[in-house]
This record gives sequence, structure tokens and C-alpha cells, in this order.
Amino acid sequence: MDLKEIQNLIKFVAKSGASEVKLEMEDVKITIRTGSEDKETTIIQQLSSAAPVAQAPIAAMPVAPIATESEVASPVASAEDSNHITIKSPIIGTFYRRPSPDKSNFIEVGDTISEGTVLCVVEAMKLFNEIESEVSGTIVKILVDDSSPVEFDQPLFIVDPS
Repeated sequence: MDLKEIQNLIKFVAKSGASEVKLEMEDVKITIRTGSEDKETTIIQQLSSAAPVAQAPIAAMPVAPIATESEVASPVASAEDSNHITIKSPIIGTFYRRPSPDKSNFIEVGDTISEGTVLCVVEAMKLFNEIESEVSGTIVKILVDDSSPVEFDQPLFIVDPS
């Protein structure tokens, strides 16, 4: 397994939301763990002593780019949230902006919402869960594309409460 394949594996694990992935092959054993801070830890053990020099660069290189990406994303989110409220997903599932394919979207950017307004539907295990607003205000931004997978506590909408 070369460096590119390991980097691609780390990116895939980071996007999938898995907390830990273990991969064992003939000569390499890889464990990738993601923490609560969205930073990945990669442990690579070389089982054969054929290439001990390659072990250190492989372990060091993939972690730095991933950590840099998450650090870049954090300041952008905190700047937007300074005077706005973020509505987050209460469950893992698939995000839908409309109740069915032939209906219109629940809300659009600029719409005024109140407490109890249905914002979207998140499908989890064939159950469609309506996500209702717990705040009143105006929709500033919709952060998730229709029919996209969402994680627990993932930001979905930004609302201006004024």
C-alpha cells in the first residue's frame, strides 16, 4: 500500500464519520481513529522489516493535511455563528428539504420561521422524521444539500433571530 492509497483511505474515513477503521494486510496494519475534535490519528505498523524507513513518513504525512482542513473550517463556522443561531441535526440520516419529490421545499433562504415550523425531514432507517424549529427568526443559510447524508449534531441551518 503506497502513500497515496493511505491518504485516500484517511480522507474517506474522515468523510464517512466512522470513529475507527482497522485494516490488516500481509505486510501492513493500519488503524485510523477519529476523535470528537474531528482530528484523525493514524497508526501504521510495518509487520515485515523490509522497509522500516518508510514507516515514519507515512504516519506523519497524512495526519497533517486532514488536521489543517478541519482547522480552516472551524474559524469560518464560528464567524458566521457570532450573531446567528445554528440549527443542528438531532439524528443521523438522509436530509430532505421537501416532504416528497412532487412537493415544494419546506423553507427557503429568507423565509421567516417560528417555533414549531417544519424545516426539513431526516430519514433514518426508513422513518421520516420532521425537524421542527425551536427558535423564531429568518433563515440566513441552508448548509446541507437535498438528499445528503447528515450526522448527529451537524449544522443544517443558520437562523437570524432578530
